[in-house]
Amino acid sequence: MAGEPDVVIIGSGMGGSTLASGIAASGANILILEAGERLEDRPENRDQRAIFQRGHFRPKETWYEKGGQGFNPGNYYNVGGNTKFYGAVLVRYRREDFEEMQHLHGVSPAWPFPYEELEPWYSQAEQFFQVRGALGQDPTEPFHSKPYAFPPVPDEPAIAKVRKRLQENGMHTYSLPLGVDIDKWLAKGNTPWDAHPNSFDGKMDAETISLTNALQHPNVRLKTGARVTRLETAEDGKTIAAVHYTSFGEAKVIRPKLVVLSAGAVQSAVLLLRSASEANPRGLANRSDQVGRNFMNHNSSAVLAISPSYRNDSIYQKSFGFNDFYLSDGEGGPPLGNVQLLGRVSGAILKANMPAYPEWLLNRISAHAIDFYAMSEDLPSPESRITVEGERIVLQWVRTNWQAHLDLVSKLKRVLKKSGFPIVLSRPFDKRTPSHQCGTVRIGNDPSSAPLDVYCRAFDHPNLFVVDASYLPTSAAVNPALSIAAQALRVADHMSQADLKR
Repeated sequence: MAGEPDVVIIGSGMGGSTLASGIAASGANILILEAGERLEDRPENRDQRAIFQRGHFRPKETWYEKGGQGFNPGNYYNVGGNTKFYGAVLVRYRREDFEEMQHLHGVSPAWPFPYEELEPWYSQAEQFFQVRGALGQDPTEPFHSKPYAFPPVPDEPAIAKVRKRLQENGMHTYSLPLGVDIDKWLAKGNTPWDAHPNSFDGKMDAETISLTNALQHPNVRLKTGARVTRLETAEDGKTIAAVHYTSFGEAKVIRPKLVVLSAGAVQSAVLLLRSASEANPRGLANRSDQVGRNFMNHNSSAVLAISPSYRNDSIYQKSFGFNDFYLSDGEGGPPLGNVQLLGRVSGAILKANMPAYPEWLLNRISAHAIDFYAMSEDLPSPESRITVEGERIVLQWVRTNWQAHLDLVSKLKRVLKKSGFPIVLSRPFDKRTPSHQCGTVRIGNDPSSAPLDVYCRAFDHPNLFVVDASYLPTSAAVNPALSIAAQALRVADHMSQADLKR
């Protein structure tokens, strides 16, 4: 391990840690730089007032809208990245998501390769993350070359009743593919896992699975508290020659052979833009002027269905979804999106968004409610982008396809009312909630329109890869974590064959 590392991976989230695991057996000297620290096992991890009302885990950071208004983003900086808090839904994009798809207000472009190219890596990722699921329930489900290794997380009795009602009303409900050991999670405390931090409590996240596996190899190291500030190229402006970072206030420089940027869809774009130089005046990997552009964040809403006659005594709730409006609106019209259960929403969680109401009253409402998450595709747009203004991160999110999302919520409300819930309320998520941010350094076949090739290598810099949600050319309308992991494994295999051979 003496000397400079062969590979530096910037970020320990789903992309970075999974890629590290994939190349660990190569014997290369691998250093993972993580800006944050490991999450401690503390009472706040299961304290919903601390998480949702006091924002205990939210970053002490301000981003800015175009025009100057600041806001506190919901992104996390810690070992494992945002997966420490994710809902652990590890679902594949539909086969059709890899093809050009006409939406109500635009076109979702085709990927540079078909579903079949990523399918073996989806299967490998599902086995790696110990996904619990069941095949054959969802008509939109694409081909799987391997079955899930574990049966699905079971519906709790109150949830099974609603699932049955929805099926009786024509919905094709399916068990969500989940990376959760439910017995282990509940042994620690009776809470949902969605949006709750995981300290090796049973959630299969980037730290507990990928990073733990990678660090079993003596050639892999993790350095926390290491915030990368810029990448420096050689005189040719092509080769990444140095990685500059700070560690406990001290400036440091390392000179690896390969650099993998996995800081997340916003921070990866920011680092490339901040690394502008005389040779690369618009930032690194930015010959196409697409770095930071095509930012996507799912159009999402929480939908609460309430009935005085329904009693919800579930703990985790999040066990099924349905895609009846995914490929069309159910009547031959354009696609609308995915519906899945949220983690159980308690009165303490509701109060974070309804502070004027007493928590006891919100608990009574929660006891008669079931909570859904409606998610629609945000289409890529060059005007939806991340920029930097000095030290400021500026987010200009131009929502697309919003009417389709409103139509999805309207369809869901009708279905729920027909299923015995006379009161159905909805609330959209805004920019403060990172609803699967992606797309800012996308892959493609043409360097004039995409920064990365199909293996996430920068067209402009042969020893630079970007492996995180940035690479996604479309957002689809499902959770992207498994697609990030699958591509990371695919890229790792390619790197092992093409770049790490000794």
